[in-house]
Amino acid sequence: MTGLPQTLVELAQRYGVATEYDDWTGYRTTVPETTLVAVLEALGVAAGTEGDRAAALTAHEHDYWQRSLPPIVIARAGQPTAFWVHVTHGDPVEVTLRLEDGSVRAGLRQLENNRPPFDIGDRLVGEATFELPAELPLGYHRLIVAVGDFHTETPVVVSPASLALPARLGDRRGWGLSVQLYSVASQNSWGVGDLTDLTDLAVWSAAAHDADFILVNPLHAAAPIAPMEPSPYLPTSRRFVNPLYLRVEAIPEYATARHRGRIRKLRTTVHERSQRRELIDRDDAWAAKSAALKQVYRVPRSAGRELAYGAYRAREGTALDDFAIWCALTEIHGGDWHNWPLELQHPHSPDVAAFAAANPEAVDFHRWLQWQLDDQLTAAQATAVQAGMALGILGDLAVGVDPDGADAWALQDVLALGVTAGAPPDEFNQLGQDWSQPPWRPDRLAEQAYEPFRALVSMALRHAGGLRIDHIIGMFRLWWIPKGAAPTEGTYVRYHHDAMIGIIALEAHRAGAVIVGEDLGTVEPWVRDHLRDRGLFGTSILWFEADHNGAPLPAERWREYCLSSVTTHDLPPTAGYLAGEHVRLRQELGLLTRPVEVELAEDRAAQDAWLAELRRVGLLGPDADPEEIVTALYRYLGRTPSKLLTLSLADAVGEVRTQNQPGTTDEYPNWRVPLGGPEGQRLLVENVFDDARANALCDAMATLVRPAM
Repeated sequence: MTGLPQTLVELAQRYGVATEYDDWTGYRTTVPETTLVAVLEALGVAAGTEGDRAAALTAHEHDYWQRSLPPIVIARAGQPTAFWVHVTHGDPVEVTLRLEDGSVRAGLRQLENNRPPFDIGDRLVGEATFELPAELPLGYHRLIVAVGDFHTETPVVVSPASLALPARLGDRRGWGLSVQLYSVASQNSWGVGDLTDLTDLAVWSAAAHDADFILVNPLHAAAPIAPMEPSPYLPTSRRFVNPLYLRVEAIPEYATARHRGRIRKLRTTVHERSQRRELIDRDDAWAAKSAALKQVYRVPRSAGRELAYGAYRAREGTALDDFAIWCALTEIHGGDWHNWPLELQHPHSPDVAAFAAANPEAVDFHRWLQWQLDDQLTAAQATAVQAGMALGILGDLAVGVDPDGADAWALQDVLALGVTAGAPPDEFNQLGQDWSQPPWRPDRLAEQAYEPFRALVSMALRHAGGLRIDHIIGMFRLWWIPKGAAPTEGTYVRYHHDAMIGIIALEAHRAGAVIVGEDLGTVEPWVRDHLRDRGLFGTSILWFEADHNGAPLPAERWREYCLSSVTTHDLPPTAGYLAGEHVRLRQELGLLTRPVEVELAEDRAAQDAWLAELRRVGLLGPDADPEEIVTALYRYLGRTPSKLLTLSLADAVGEVRTQNQPGTTDEYPNWRVPLGGPEGQRLLVENVFDDARANALCDAMATLVRPAM
């Protein structure tokens, strides 16, 4: 018994809101009533009083019966799928299916349904059940219901029963580098790693070390004004890319720009300044690069290039226009659209259209930037595959977006207001996490047939051989925190995971890509089973792999359909982890809920257990130094059945400093630490190519997945 009002419990259940949950220690926790009321309010449901709840329950039932068809029907290839139809009781109904190719299927089988009709006040509504056949082709189809002269329709998604591995990879194993791109500049980049640097790292790891992929941090767009948000996991838009990653000199029009000398001087100056700084300065880099890009934007384009630009704009449509308009508005009114004049706070307002019409060049510049990014990402992926990679670039999809940013403005009608997404307390973040991001509203996603989500996934796969999805358990349930509340005062809200995972699988099938779900943290066991059943990979981090007693999980018991690594961007590089940097940093920042002595003792015991496991399997001697331990840990990955293995570039060069400390914003310089060596010396891409430690570890990884004959 939760002690909550029964009507509140029932209402929460209807909207997928958890009233209780098991915390990370296994303790069953009841959600506070205030949290449930706030979360339901974010779903558009008043639940503060008994009268509110009774009215909401009645409205929910009436809404169901007044709808002729489900908002979307999700099917798997090879399986029949039942769906309901509501019509006035006794009326004959005709149901047909229009396939994506334009052909029509009639005569759908009707199943028995003995549910009594429902009185909605002015008529009785009956329910019939029909079945989609099992042999439907993959794709996006339309279900059409006709009752006399009345017609209505709903989308049907038929996704793969299980996503197959891309043909280029086949059934073999693969390995790749994981890279925080912004941290790895070169002699020719503008103080921040860019898409040419990514291409060069891909070619080096593929040509010299037989790598199959390069996993890169989210490249999502940030606001084009200072201060630029450093976190790749708090973007202004997940649908578009940060132009900070452009290589100016790789744009075709640069070759005929009148001011190339001035542009070269800008680059040289910002590069030299970056080498003197301890941390990455995105604002300085963007100020210089955007000035250069505006010069190149004004260069006349050839007829063929103009046609290509027109085709790009037509393909991206309204979403591109909305993003470009938001960027132009931001340059005038600032980065928080909630503080703009009221008439500009919605993308469909007449004043927004008037602004775009009055400022065509300012808006078009941001459209043009995305076209250049599209070109350079296309080239990066093609070059990576040409160099020998089976998959090429593995992109990374963040959980959400900045609440004040472009996507939150353009998609505000499908996002939940009054709450933020986050995570409940766990072993590594004992205070919980508030990511300050507005979550999708599951009801609004369904009403829009998941079109915003489909567009997001399709765009993320456009230039990639695979996609890592951060916190993929958010496709099943997500931790919602009422604004102003602590992360501990949230609750889980469920999503239609069959729809979201089905759309991901279908888009990946069409792109010939692999999907990797980051399924760490508090995960219901059946979720991992479902992902595996659908052909999606999971994620294994060595330090987190444990049996039911907490001991290291033997290599042979790791998952096969998994991307496995020793560490993650939310922990220090392995050399730092071995030195206890993660505990020291959390103590310094006040993030521990237990005495530091307890944390250090537990951490030392866990590390000792792993060192003992390495010795048990013959990978480590008795007096190994940290570099030998790092190598042994990665060689251990080769003992697992995991199909994809990753080597952190930070580990490859012996970096110690962490990129991100969860639970902090400015308390630690998250996402601003440039790649460095063991002594903290800054490394450029050219240094990586010549680094003996990096080359040796890459060679070791290649041997793990393709042993010498």
